[in-house]
Amino acid sequence: MPAYNKLVRDRIPEIIAATGKNYSTRILDQEEFIKELKKKSLEELEEYINANNNDEALEELADLLEVIHSLAESHGASIETVEELRRQKAGQRGGFKEKVFLIEVEK
Repeated sequence: MPAYNKLVRDRIPEIIAATGKNYSTRILDQEEFIKELKKKSLEELEEYINANNNDEALEELADLLEVIHSLAESHGASIETVEELRRQKAGQRGGFKEKVFLIEVEK
């Protein structure tokens, strides 16, 4: 049986069971959960980076956003709180809409 040893979405065991395959899982404690969510965020970001077209890119961004929602909740906040922080930072420092690429700054 192949070993995956990674965080998966809640319904994955149900989906595996529907195929008639055996599997094993365990429930993570909070510290492990955050650690695995961080790993999952890197996995999903890498999949986004390697996307070959807009449809794949959007699919991976949706996965990354799901991880971000879970990370916010695991830190005791809602995604709305994270969004408000994002808005504040955008107001103070701007966003990325203007595509500014900084080359150098005088010493």
